[in-house]
Amino acid sequence: MTSPFASLADLGWSAHFAQQITTAESDSLLPLRIAGIERSRAAGLGPSGRLLLQFPPGLSSGDVAVGDWVLADPQLRRIARVLARRSLLARKVAGVESRAQLIAANVDTLFIVSSCNADFNPARLERYVALALDAGVVPVIVLTKADLAADAAAYGERAGALSPHLAAVLTLNAKAPEALPALRHWCGAGQTVAFTGSSGVGKSTLIGGLIGQQLATAEIRQDDAKGRHTTTARSLHLMPGGGLLIDMPGMRELALFDAADGIAELFDDLEALAANCRFRDCAHEREPGCKLRAEVAAGRLDPARLERWQKLRREDAATSASVHEARRKGRSFARMVKAAKNAKAAQNPD
Repeated sequence: MTSPFASLADLGWSAHFAQQITTAESDSLLPLRIAGIERSRAAGLGPSGRLLLQFPPGLSSGDVAVGDWVLADPQLRRIARVLARRSLLARKVAGVESRAQLIAANVDTLFIVSSCNADFNPARLERYVALALDAGVVPVIVLTKADLAADAAAYGERAGALSPHLAAVLTLNAKAPEALPALRHWCGAGQTVAFTGSSGVGKSTLIGGLIGQQLATAEIRQDDAKGRHTTTARSLHLMPGGGLLIDMPGMRELALFDAADGIAELFDDLEALAANCRFRDCAHEREPGCKLRAEVAAGRLDPARLERWQKLRREDAATSASVHEARRKGRSFARMVKAAKNAKAAQNPD
């Protein structure tokens, strides 16, 4: 391996990870940051460079996320174990199955990219913000194509009104000289940022500028302001000015998974109002004494925002119920297997 990195700290290493390693492990295993994942192997980065790693028995590509820190056996070129994460971005897998798909690990800041045109969608932005808040990641909304909008400031105001927990809303032209300096505030040494959002909104331009590479882009469909997917896999990159960047494919669908805390934080004002409804099980529909409906009637609460909150809560409740049911069935099956083994052992004593 070559040696392009000064230290583990350049890759985001901290006391949180160091304190997890035993003396025996420190003598024989290497700490590496996962930079890319394939079906049967992962690419790890360390002070000595890049090393391709195999997955051990019991661990698969679905159990590891780009951005994870792992301990690896350099002789076997195999992951020994994954270290406990500081943060984890995950979503529900596509389809009816209720399980998590890991997106990225140990991220400090999530840049949620949209644009000042038909791509701007408050409901989608709220999902990304809830995802970040639930993971303990700082959310920053980046609105591109400001130079093409008749009133870019209005888009920024609408985005800023989504949550007081946003670190910032940046309205910019991704190709302008001032665009990258606006982002570098969150890109310090050892800091990890990730980009997400729709395809065709300028993510590749911003990412390419920050990592010093020109990424592949695709033309935009004029009817809906959406582009074709150009990034097909998540990957971690070092930025020349310090810090790390995780590039992620544009997501056509973001279904939150077990994100009740993030939803509650995003809509904490509505949660506070709901706590004062007359009935504890108020559905906020037509019940008397509903504080939320009273705010809508008084013109102080946008009914569309109330509807989006309710929709996310219903989705999360349904996912959580499915997860709990799957766990219950798993425990029941395990007990059945154990009982069968005990019965067989009783019939055939040694």
